Amino acid sequence: MKIFRLKLVFTVLTIVLLGCKGIAQKSQESDSESLTYSPEWESLGKHNESPQWFKNAKLGIYFHWGIYSVPAFDNEWYPRNMHFKDHKVYKHHVEKYGEPSEFGYHDFVPMFKAEYFDPEKWADLFNKAGAQFAGPVAEHHDGFAMWDSELTPWNVMDKGPKRDITGELQKSITSRGMKFITAFHHAKNLQRSTVLNTQNKKSHYPYFEGMPPSSDDPELQLMYGNMDPEIWHKDIWLGKLKEVIDNYNPDIIWFDYALDAIPEEYRKEFAAYYLNEAKKRNKEVVIVRKQHDLPLSMSVDDLEQSRKNVIGTKTWMTDATISDGSWCYTNNLGVKSSTDVLHMLIDIVSKNGVLLLNISPKADGTIPENQETGLLEMGTWLESYGEAIYGTEAWYTFGEGPTKEPEGHFSNNKAFHKLKYSNKDIRYTTKDYNIYAIVMGATVPNQELILESFAKENIHDKVKIEEITILGSDENIEWLMTKEGLKLKAPSKVIDSKATVIKIRISA
Repeated sequence: MKIFRLKLVFTVLTIVLLGCKGIAQKSQESDSESLTYSPEWESLGKHNESPQWFKNAKLGIYFHWGIYSVPAFDNEWYPRNMHFKDHKVYKHHVEKYGEPSEFGYHDFVPMFKAEYFDPEKWADLFNKAGAQFAGPVAEHHDGFAMWDSELTPWNVMDKGPKRDITGELQKSITSRGMKFITAFHHAKNLQRSTVLNTQNKKSHYPYFEGMPPSSDDPELQLMYGNMDPEIWHKDIWLGKLKEVIDNYNPDIIWFDYALDAIPEEYRKEFAAYYLNEAKKRNKEVVIVRKQHDLPLSMSVDDLEQSRKNVIGTKTWMTDATISDGSWCYTNNLGVKSSTDVLHMLIDIVSKNGVLLLNISPKADGTIPENQETGLLEMGTWLESYGEAIYGTEAWYTFGEGPTKEPEGHFSNNKAFHKLKYSNKDIRYTTKDYNIYAIVMGATVPNQELILESFAKENIHDKVKIEEITILGSDENIEWLMTKEGLKLKAPSKVIDSKATVIKIRISA
């Protein structure tokens, strides 16, 4: 039986340790001298937070999949909301499973079997979708580890599927040339208010009398975050990160909000550990954060369900879900059209951003057909026209057209959801001596287009155009540079209904 280790180890073999004290000190000094990064922001800021491979990648896929996928109701916050008597999740839970005091969230664990989970099939899908990196939500707020953990019994190897989900995915994803990402939301797992019938916004589980989150059972406390904060910060929050770094070697570690609730010393220690381990493996890695939880000198900024309306001066990221509602699978979950997701990607890339797209597998390990279809449709477009996306940079302007992104980032995410682009909207990218003008839709056959960003009063540096082509068409494109902009005639037939790429080759 596996023995779970918290770093609450009493000193033993005192004589041996004292005898080795001098050697240990020299070894520690040697190790310290060999480390590239120390746990200080100034040192960590020397890390290249956005290596070229990440800038070039543009698209990644991750997934909210775990115990919360079992009830498949409302959203991934089911484990929190099931405890509030005035919430619809509580009412649903009581009707279907009984009172939370009798059937707690942890009782869903044996029901999470993932019996049809196939990491090879998943990795193939991500690859065909055009993702350059992929990986799991390694742990959500709920305290259940999606890897084989020695730190908690609440993990996929010892309970539920009895499989190392993260390990299997890591092998399948990296074997296809994709980078591996692990996402962590567990900063909210600690119960920061342990006074009965109270709650804290930075805590996922409420502390109600008679409910499992307030249990004094040591095993339940490990899941519900009901334990000494100092032990939890060091041995659980930081310990889990080190465990995943050591065992799965992720290229990207992504953090959800509430990271600011973790003491700064542990955030620094995590970053130094991750970056030094990456250095040992000769890897360039990426740390992604939301809000202001880590300095941008050593991390990438993430905007949940929103994006910039200007070109980012540094590489940034949007995390968004393919679904219309919950991030995890729920019954009758709707999905966005592949065209809308593709347009979101194009807009993000035109502003020096990267899209991390979430999907929502079922508890049994299958990916719903409507999500799979959407990914494959987007991947088909990227296979044909991806040269306008991968490895590109923003041009002097991100684009033109009537559709404008709102201000406010996540606080205005509902406005972002309502955005719909048309073929009057154009986004630009550039690579080498090529400028790509991406029309957000189909061009009208034989219709004249004017790219106003090339107008003399708009463009910063005059360009000398050598050739213009439409990707996917072998027709010769008629064009003329005028003071209003670059005029060209669309092909005689529709090339692609989702988006049309105009490739403008210029000379030095």
